[in-house]
Amino acid sequence: MNNLGQYVPRKSPVHRRDPRVKIIAVIILSIIVLRINISGLLLITGLTVIISQLAHIPLGILMRTLKPAMPVFFFLFIMYILFTPGYPLPGFGIGSLQITYQGLNLGLLQVWRFLLLVAAASILTMTTQPSELTIAVERLLRPIIGSSSHDIAMMVSLALRFIPTLLDEMNNINEARKARGDDFNPYRIRKRIRGIKSLAAPLLINVLRRCDDLVDAMEARGYQRGSRTYLYEMELTLPDYCIIVVSFAALIVILVWF
Repeated sequence: MNNLGQYVPRKSPVHRRDPRVKIIAVIILSIIVLRINISGLLLITGLTVIISQLAHIPLGILMRTLKPAMPVFFFLFIMYILFTPGYPLPGFGIGSLQITYQGLNLGLLQVWRFLLLVAAASILTMTTQPSELTIAVERLLRPIIGSSSHDIAMMVSLALRFIPTLLDEMNNINEARKARGDDFNPYRIRKRIRGIKSLAAPLLINVLRRCDDLVDAMEARGYQRGSRTYLYEMELTLPDYCIIVVSFAALIVILVWF
């Protein structure tokens, strides 16, 4: 099972693209997604599916990477439909709170936008090795912040690598609880709260242990702060330049027309 932030080795045109180009494309795509209407969202959704197929990433794997974020999106959707003023839907209301047409429309659009953002980030991390992401972030930040770019790039890389680690730890703890006969019913609020409490403590302990192991490994390898050189330098190819030009052209069009 592939989690958000986990690299998926494949031989594809998307994997071969320069990591800097993919980061720039994801940033531009995020700006575009936050500004376009429903027609544009349909177009971006189709483009995301095409890129996923070009990267040889099945839609099932891509959809599973969205699963951890679904509770947040559901809560966001509820907030929009309950607290957005407008024309109320007849028969739908909770006391003084009314579900409105405008809230339903805005909630669906916003959740759709955030799903596309998470999907784009998932494709980026699944098609780019963590070491390549570190180098790419450093190269992009170097003209702005100078020698501190590597430290920030390393922190971003470690944060991305800890996402699948946290999810794996949660899965292992849940499996251990089930093996011990823990009566955990996600449909009952009290048992769900009790399950979250019993999950948080061992998860925190395991994460702290992982952090200690990581620090020991970095110190054993003589890691030092500051800029450094690499054995292989990144070079942009003609397809990379074309992607950059098309991405910025699309961004300019969106900023002008929307």
